[in-house]
Amino acid sequence: MKDRRSALNRTALILGLVVLLQLFAAIFFLSDAAGDVAEDGLGPHLAAEASAVLALFAGILFGAWHIRTLVLRARADETQVAAARGVLGELMRLRFAEWRLTPAEADVALFALKGCDIADIATFRGSAEGTVRAQLAKVYGKAGVHNQSSLVALFIDELIDPGLHALAARKG
Repeated sequence: MKDRRSALNRTALILGLVVLLQLFAAIFFLSDAAGDVAEDGLGPHLAAEASAVLALFAGILFGAWHIRTLVLRARADETQVAAARGVLGELMRLRFAEWRLTPAEADVALFALKGCDIADIATFRGSAEGTVRAQLAKVYGKAGVHNQSSLVALFIDELIDPGLHALAARKG
């Protein structure tokens, strides 16, 4: 998340500098065109220059609007990701408590939800693979699923449609 925020800040800074350079160029061309009009009057060449200056100002306004939109969208995305992360964490805590997982089973379940295989979980926990298999079997049994992908699907389904859990609880 911090990398994304840094990339956004760099992009916004670069775009801001480009817009600032455009503003300086527009002011220069505007003052040059004003000086030419004062000396020679308005002609086809100066009309073309004035059109270019107006287009440059339009580009500046569009660039500034685009930067603002980019930053606002990124902030909204960040907020949604943080909320989803918090909701998923809370959902896992609730389900693990509901299933009465032991701390070791909850730890193994968390690794399984993250997509780790049995060998990885055993390595991370400093346990034997057989122990992890047994703990996963208990987790699956308590959750009412048969494998890791079903466990993941259970959480995804509930995040997408929280009513599914309530419906399943009433049926069970």
